[in-house]
Amino acid sequence: MSADVKADNQPYDDINITPMLDLAYVLLVTFIILTTASVQGVRVNSPETHTISNLARPQTRAVTITSDGAMFLDAYPVTLEQLAATLAQYKAGNPNLPVVIKGDAAAPYERIVDVLAALKKLDITQIGLVTKRVP
Repeated sequence: MSADVKADNQPYDDINITPMLDLAYVLLVTFIILTTASVQGVRVNSPETHTISNLARPQTRAVTITSDGAMFLDAYPVTLEQLAATLAQYKAGNPNLPVVIKGDAAAPYERIVDVLAALKKLDITQIGLVTKRVP
């Protein structure tokens, strides 16, 4: 029995790095999935501008209005009522919620005004308009 006790008290000669590699691979896959998910969206033909602004912020919500007047919140189709309800939930979690409006150049102006009115009613003041930069 004393021989068994001696074997258990021997120091380790090597370190098992397999669990550490498993964790690294999980983190890498998570990073890849989150990065590709954040670049998806609805394509619109944005109006052109000569000014430059940086609107990229964490937790920024994008409202997209297509040329036919369809409305999307972060690439999901919504009605004006659904948009207001969802943004109200987001605002409850983040009082300084930034919102950008990506309107197609041929989008009905009335739809953009409706979105701006809904944002004003929710007291969302950090609003940006997405445009294309003209060289």
